[in-house]
Amino acid sequence: MLPLARFNAFADQNRLFDRQSKIVAAVSGGMDSVLMTRLLHAAGLQFVIAHCNFQLRGGESLRDHEFCKQLAEELQVPFYSINFDTTAYATEHKLSIQMAARDLRYNWFEQIRQQLGYDVVALAHHQNDTIETILLNLTRGTGIAGLHGIRPKVGNLVRPMLCFTRDDVTAVVKANKFAFVEDSSNASVKYARNKIRHEVVPKLKELNPNLESTFQDHLQHFSELEQLLEMRLEELKPALFSVHQNEFYIPIAALKDLKPLHLLLYGLLKPYGFNVTSVNDMISSLGKHAGRKFEAPDWNLILDRDKLILSPVETEKTNAIAFEELVTHLQFNNYSLTVSHTTAPYAIVNNPNIAALDAGLLSYPLTIRTWQQGDYFYPLGMKLRKKISDFFIGQKVPVHRKSQIPVLVNGNGDVIWIAGYRVDNRYKITPGTKKISIFELTEL
Repeated sequence: MLPLARFNAFADQNRLFDRQSKIVAAVSGGMDSVLMTRLLHAAGLQFVIAHCNFQLRGGESLRDHEFCKQLAEELQVPFYSINFDTTAYATEHKLSIQMAARDLRYNWFEQIRQQLGYDVVALAHHQNDTIETILLNLTRGTGIAGLHGIRPKVGNLVRPMLCFTRDDVTAVVKANKFAFVEDSSNASVKYARNKIRHEVVPKLKELNPNLESTFQDHLQHFSELEQLLEMRLEELKPALFSVHQNEFYIPIAALKDLKPLHLLLYGLLKPYGFNVTSVNDMISSLGKHAGRKFEAPDWNLILDRDKLILSPVETEKTNAIAFEELVTHLQFNNYSLTVSHTTAPYAIVNNPNIAALDAGLLSYPLTIRTWQQGDYFYPLGMKLRKKISDFFIGQKVPVHRKSQIPVLVNGNGDVIWIAGYRVDNRYKITPGTKKISIFELTEL
């Protein structure tokens, strides 16, 4: 017997998907994702199986791929797979292997979802994954935000298995004699998460055999506390942050009235990459060490005599890349641009990161670059031209983001798309359009 009623009830309660939803199921071949796939199939839902080969475990990786392919054939659902050079990606982006694999798979799952026009990507995390995540976050000092665990739904990502514990999954899989594959690296304790799974959690369960249910009882409280904090931070930001060109100023005098200061200042600065330790050092240095500098990956913060100065890190970036019609993929700074061509009719996708333009109006080479002072375009739906600087103001684009947003420029110099925002009205698809060029931008 499959726990289908419990699965469906959890999905309904958290609005993960409905009976008409189209789902990309992320399947590794392990016990958790196999059971999720079986439940999706038993529920009569429309889904595809998507499998990543990170090429990290030699023959095991190939075995996992073949298993997932055979599972898709058995269930008669489409199968998608991809091979990643995870080690090279990790080196290039200065990431751990685990974080590199996470970035690669999440980006690819979203690409598949968009290409198919599907609704959500389903991941097979269960309650024990939530416990491990919370404990891991506690060791890293992530604050309240790290205590809500894994959410059932974030954007287009859904986790319908969070109604089950690991023991639940194991019992159902064994009772139904479902085949699955085991990742030998899961037994290694060289990774922090595995160390928590194999060494810390068992000790905690000796103290509390009902550890999973206890954690679930507290998750809602943590989540509500986080919501209260976020509401308070939204109230504070307009009063504390003033914009000066591409910098933010925060008056020190105003900070002294904040209570609790550590919690609120960390909440304000966390989005800019500063951790708890850095924020504690800042507070200790207030009024003592004018000129001290704190660094995050993309932002710097300087303690001035009467204010904190928050400014983006200046990095060497590509100004512009020109490309011809035959190009299908290129990388521009922190973005990947995919180009494809089709013929009418074409169903326009409501996604600001995808531009579908009348190919007959394009003159190559096209250029992707950052916007420049004086740039203008004709926003979709408007007959009058608008300066891009004014458009950004109207869209309330943060100052530090403006210099990062790519624009696509036609061979004649026209800006034809502000990526992530709006295409140019002059280049839109019309009833007379015969050939269409599709540009999709993905942030790396």
